[in-house]
Amino acid sequence: MSDATPSREAAGAGEPAPGRRLALNLGLYTLARLALVVLITALIVGVARLVGVQIPVVVAALFAIIVAMPLSLTLFKSLRSKVNEDIATVDQKRRQDKARLRARLRGEDDDPA
Repeated sequence: MSDATPSREAAGAGEPAPGRRLALNLGLYTLARLALVVLITALIVGVARLVGVQIPVVVAALFAIIVAMPLSLTLFKSLRSKVNEDIATVDQKRRQDKARLRARLRGEDDDPA
């Protein structure tokens, strides 16, 4: 269990651990996309009421989801790229840990120092 301590100490210098950073960025990206859907839904319902047309909120929300999908790809590109980078970092760490464990199971010395 002492293998996890150095990475936490190295990441503890003001920057969260990769998994925590991934969860934070993924949460922000999800909230941003949901807020966009809510905003577009409100816009559709508001414009429909101004014109004098009655549109059910469910129909407006479904249309908002369809519109928000491609729109969020361009509007939230930086958040999406941060999430992709964090996924790659976490995946790389998982691969290294897996290789280290396999080396230990084979009886090899995994200490590069």
